[in-house]
Amino acid sequence: MKRILAAVLTASIFLVFAGCTRDSGRMDVVFDSDANNEIDDQHAIAYLLLNEGTFHTLGITTNTTRNGGNIKLQTEEAQRVTRLVGRPDTPLYEGADGSFEEILPHVKEAGFDGADAVNFIIAQAKKHSPKKPLVLLAVGKLTNVALALAKDPSIAKRIRLVWLGTNYPAPGEYNFDNDIPSVNYVLDTDIPFEITTVCYGKKTGTAAVRVSQEYAHAHFPGLGPQVPEAVEGRHGNSFTCFGDYAVDLFEHVPDKDRALFDMSAVAVVKNPAWAQARTIPAPVFQDGKWVERPDNPRKIVLWEHFDRDAIVEDFVRVLSDARNR
Repeated sequence: MKRILAAVLTASIFLVFAGCTRDSGRMDVVFDSDANNEIDDQHAIAYLLLNEGTFHTLGITTNTTRNGGNIKLQTEEAQRVTRLVGRPDTPLYEGADGSFEEILPHVKEAGFDGADAVNFIIAQAKKHSPKKPLVLLAVGKLTNVALALAKDPSIAKRIRLVWLGTNYPAPGEYNFDNDIPSVNYVLDTDIPFEITTVCYGKKTGTAAVRVSQEYAHAHFPGLGPQVPEAVEGRHGNSFTCFGDYAVDLFEHVPDKDRALFDMSAVAVVKNPAWAQARTIPAPVFQDGKWVERPDNPRKIVLWEHFDRDAIVEDFVRVLSDARNR
């Protein structure tokens, strides 16, 4: 029975996908990223932009988390990737350096922290409808998203929010910890909200979608389109394709393997069969722990149990196809 219910839920979410597409058959997407934080954002951006048959990327918004420097550095890294995959004209909008609670009192003012990204999200959402919502893929803190909802609550039903974050039902997790009040705020709005869980050290979340340095060296070199003008990487050296830059990114991390958390979130938006979804009453985080609200009519979707091999193999295939075009 559980398998049947899971299959029905996955099929239902797939039908929601169909409703998210425009006449072109592609999903309109805004990607919200702390691009310079680790190395998974870069892979997610490349995968998203080169999946042109599935996604119509309207723009990338950036935010600042504890690692990777200020908003300028986060945006510069996103721009490196757009150039390396041959999409240099992808619109980029700088978002919040600060936190939701710091910025919220100023959200009606001109030029508040994160205004460019927040206003872009609002403007794009207003072009959509509940039947054909904007897909907002957020893979950093939720500050930009929460601010957009606070500034204009009318956009909530026009968005399908998919966020990479939390170790739910356990506490902790990087994106979550960077701005907990923004998460609680979004949980209490009526925006359709899906969470692709992380769950460090377990096989249930995106932390299990790992790639080793050895695998990167064997499979990533040369992937993606060759661009005419070399791009300087964040660690130096110059690159003319994303695959070579990906190898360089792996060489500059201390671990022998890394999880591609953010790319996994993109993958399950592309193909819901690559993870399992379940619906729960929206909890709230209080006093360092999750508090369940079983009678809460507000429901959210949790994505778990990701198909690591299918996701990584599709990443390689998509970038290989782009190289050969």
